Amino acid sequence: MVLLFGGALLSGIAAWAAMAQGEAKITLQAIQCGQLKQEDLAWFSDTMRFKGEKRELVAGCFLIRHPKGVLLWDTGLTAQLVGATNGPPGLTLDKSLTDKLKESGIQPGAITYVGISHYHPDHTGGAAEFPGAELLMGEGDWNAVKAMKPEDRSAQQLTHWLSGKGKVRPVKGDLDVFGDGTVTMLTMPGHTPGHSALLVRLPKSGAVLLSGDQYHFRENRAVRGVPSFNTNRADTLASHDRFEEIAKNLQARVIIQHDPRDMAELPAFPAALN
Repeated sequence: MVLLFGGALLSGIAAWAAMAQGEAKITLQAIQCGQLKQEDLAWFSDTMRFKGEKRELVAGCFLIRHPKGVLLWDTGLTAQLVGATNGPPGLTLDKSLTDKLKESGIQPGAITYVGISHYHPDHTGGAAEFPGAELLMGEGDWNAVKAMKPEDRSAQQLTHWLSGKGKVRPVKGDLDVFGDGTVTMLTMPGHTPGHSALLVRLPKSGAVLLSGDQYHFRENRAVRGVPSFNTNRADTLASHDRFEEIAKNLQARVIIQHDPRDMAELPAFPAALN
């Protein structure tokens, strides 16, 4: 019995050590994928709370490395904006996402999954640069994109997957991306029908909650603001509740992807949080 117990104990320790070693390989890198200058924040709250205020936002993208693959979460603005002088007002991009990744030794083919929080073009803009990746997208958003006209900017960067040339997984509910609870797409409808946030559990830094567009800047989070362009107000408020409960219960670090202050608090790419 002693031998059996000792063997079981050693086996358990070995399993724990192996798990810990695997978890240690999970990292999160933040990448700025464009700037969005807003001349009037009125439409970010349907109560007109921020009417007349100006703000410069950013498009945050995130690279999550895991022993089972690499997830790129959101892809920012389209590379067509690099050097453009006649693009949409207020939108600028200094360098394409693939160029930024290549400078750090990451080739497009290394991306296993492209996870999209929602279909808006400031989140899908760079998706077409990674045709070999499996697209992960909330089912409600995927259905909405399929119903759009081909020229719609929200769908243009997803043409590869819409045409059936790329692998896509419409996500219904939450999705445990790597099957071990470390990276989870969280369904947060309201901003769009299939909007998602992302929960990443890092071995040293703990839980990190990436907002998608649940919120766009800190002040709007503080007042539970609902943008007038959201698809469903009640769903947005319910998702606010869920987002905040998860953040509280896990003591998670919240990163509002459009807020440059939150992005600036993360290690500058290519440095990683682990």
